Parts: sequence; structure tokens; C-alpha cells
Amino acid sequence: MQRRFLFQLLLIVLGSALLLSGFFLDRGTATAQVMPTPNRLAQPTLPVEPSQADRGAQVYWLTCLPCHGDRGQGLTEEFKLTYPEEDRNCWTSGCHGNRPYEDGFTLPQIIPPLVGAGTLQKFPDALALRSYIFAAMPYWRPASLTADEAWQVTAFLLRENKLLANGEDLTEANAAALQIDAPQPPTKPQPSPVLLLLLVGFMTLTPLFLLLRVFRKN
Repeated sequence: MQRRFLFQLLLIVLGSALLLSGFFLDRGTATAQVMPTPNRLAQPTLPVEPSQADRGAQVYWLTCLPCHGDRGQGLTEEFKLTYPEEDRNCWTSGCHGNRPYEDGFTLPQIIPPLVGAGTLQKFPDALALRSYIFAAMPYWRPASLTADEAWQVTAFLLRENKLLANGEDLTEANAAALQIDAPQPPTKPQPSPVLLLLLVGFMTLTPLFLLLRVFRKN
């Protein structure tokens, strides 16, 4: 009876190990699936009930993206590759260089990122950021945004930098209280799936090894 009980227990433990392994392997397979490459320059779509920041995403796409990048990374060499080949060198004479074409403008050599750690830190609060955008942006046509568009794109940038909750609106009443240069809480690290799999394997195989030793002695 004892040998039969141990054998049944061994099967239960082994079956549990296989189920857990299958769960993790299934997750890994799903993660490894090839997803279609999105069009990085496509106009963002609005949800059914767009927030202020959702509308700001469209303002950013229309007026800010060509210079500041599709992810707010700035005018990086990688982002330039999304341009048509003939437009990748924007500083040649007659384009956006020192002698631009009629009604053109000289493009700065360095265009800073807007999303990421420390990118907006020169602005003390959301009101200062919005005031700058409203007065000086876009670079090629300063002060051309409407008052609402300036609020919208400010909300979008703050949301992308995790400084504004999705759905929260910015106004003159609350923007000055939303500090940008305040230190943000550190992100809690997530456990590695590989570490979890090793832990499950250890917890499963250890009692299995002990049961095998008992089974052999009997």
C-alpha cells in the first residue's frame, strides 16, 4: 500500500510540474510570435471618448513629430531613416540649411527629445511647459497653435512621461500645481520569467527527488 501511495504521489507531482512548465512555455511562445510592424508615421486614431491627451497625440503628430520623432525621441539618426531618402539630409543649402528656399526656415542641427527621463526638467511645472509651447512652438511657425491645442499637446507630453494620469485634464487652475522637476518614485522591478521558471522547477523537482529515494528504499 505504501509503495502504491508513493507511486501515485509521484505521478501527481510529475503531472503538476508538466502543467506548470507548459504554462510558462505557452507564455514564452505567445511572446515570441511575430507581430506586424506598425506604421510609425500613421495618424493616431481617437477613441470613442477621447481625453485631452488623446487629442494632444494628434496635435503632436501633425506639428511636432517631424522634428521631435514619432516616440518623442528627438531627431535621431534612426528616426531620419523613416523620411524619404531625398529628405534625410535637411541641412543642405536650399532645403533647411543656412540658405533655405523661399518661405523655408533653417532647421537646428540638434532637436531634443521630449519623452524620457529628464527631457522636460527645464520646466518647473505644467503651466510653464504649456506657456512655452503656446508662445514658441512649433519651431517653423511659432504661436500658431490654438489655446486648446497647446493644452492638449502639453497633456499628451505629460502623459507620455507618466506625469499625468490618462483622462485627467489640464487647466490654468491645476497646471501650476503639477510639478515636472519633482523626483519621480522608482519603478518597481518585475520578476524575471526565467527566474520564476527556475524557482518552480526547484520547488517541483526537490520533493520529486526525495520521493524517488524513499521509493527505492522500499
